[in-house]
Amino acid sequence: MHVGKRLKMLREAKGLSQGDIERRSGLLRSYISRVEGGYTAPSLVTLEKFAKALGVESYQLLFVNHGRPKIAKALNPIVTSKSLRKLIKLYEGMPSNHRRLLLAIATKLSKSQAL
Repeated sequence: MHVGKRLKMLREAKGLSQGDIERRSGLLRSYISRVEGGYTAPSLVTLEKFAKALGVESYQLLFVNHGRPKIAKALNPIVTSKSLRKLIKLYEGMPSNHRRLLLAIATKLSKSQAL
C-alpha cells in the first residue's frame, strides 16, 4: 500500500475530511488530494504534519502492522540525531519520483518483515 492510500485510510477511519486535515496541518486540500491519489510523494516534514493532524505516530503512516516495526526498535539506539538529520536532508533533496520509489520500497520491506 502506498503512503497516499494509507493516509486516506487513516483519515477516513477517523472520520476526518481533507478539509479537516487542511485545518489541522496547514497543508492545502489540493495537495492532500494529490498525495492521497499517489500523484506526489510527501517529504518527511510533510509526513510529520500528516501524522500530527491524524493523531498518530509518524511511523504508522508507513507501516500497516500494529506497534513499532521490529527494525525501528532495533535501530533506535544506533541512529544518532546527526545521522537522522543527514538522512532527512538527503530525502528532502530527492525529486518527488525518487521519494515515491523509496516509499514503495519501504512499504514492500515492511510487508516482508510482517511475514
